[in-house]
Amino acid sequence: MYAKQYPIPLPADHDMEIIRKRVAEKGHALDDREGLGLKAYLIRERGVDGSPVNEYAPFYLWNDTGEMARFLLGGGGFQNIVRDFGRPAVLHWTGVACHAGPARNATPKAASRRLTTLNDDIESEIDALRELAQHEDVHTAALAVDPHHWQLLRFVLWKEAPQETEGERYQVLHLSSPGLGDLPEGHTW
Repeated sequence: MYAKQYPIPLPADHDMEIIRKRVAEKGHALDDREGLGLKAYLIRERGVDGSPVNEYAPFYLWNDTGEMARFLLGGGGFQNIVRDFGRPAVLHWTGVACHAGPARNATPKAASRRLTTLNDDIESEIDALRELAQHEDVHTAALAVDPHHWQLLRFVLWKEAPQETEGERYQVLHLSSPGLGDLPEGHTW
C-alpha cells in the first residue's frame, strides 16, 4: 500500500462550489482505476469545521505503485490537475497498516489526517490505529510513514464527522474505491 496526497491551496474568497461541481462531473473517472485502492476527493473550506483555509486535497491509497506512476506521469489523469492548477507537490508515504472499519459499507462524508514526528514506538501507533478502526463511524483507517521527513501519517475516512480533534478535517465529496477490498488488513509487513 502506498499513500499520496496533493493539497492545492485556494484563495480565501474562492467559490468552493467550483470544486464541488468539478468532482460531481469528473469524480467518477477513477471509479474503476486499476491498481487504486481508494481516492477520496477532499476539501477544506474556510470557516467550516474550524478550517482556516480553502483547499482541494485529493488523497489516495494505491495497491500498485506502477499504476500510481502511470497516473502521475503517463497521462492517466493527473494531467488534468496540472492543466487546471499547475503542478502541485505530491506528498507520499509508504503504508504501515490499514483497517476496514464497521462503516466500510457506508459512503464516507468526512476524513481526518494527522501528521506527527515518527517516534521509536511504532507498535503503539499501530495498536492505536487498530483500536480507532473499531469506532462505529470509521470506514477505513490507514497509517503510513514518510521516511524522508520521518513523519507518521494517520488517515481516517468517517461515515459522518471525524471523531478526532488533532490534525486536519476534510469533507469527502466523492470516494472512488475500485480496489478497496484489495487494501491490506492490518500490518503491511
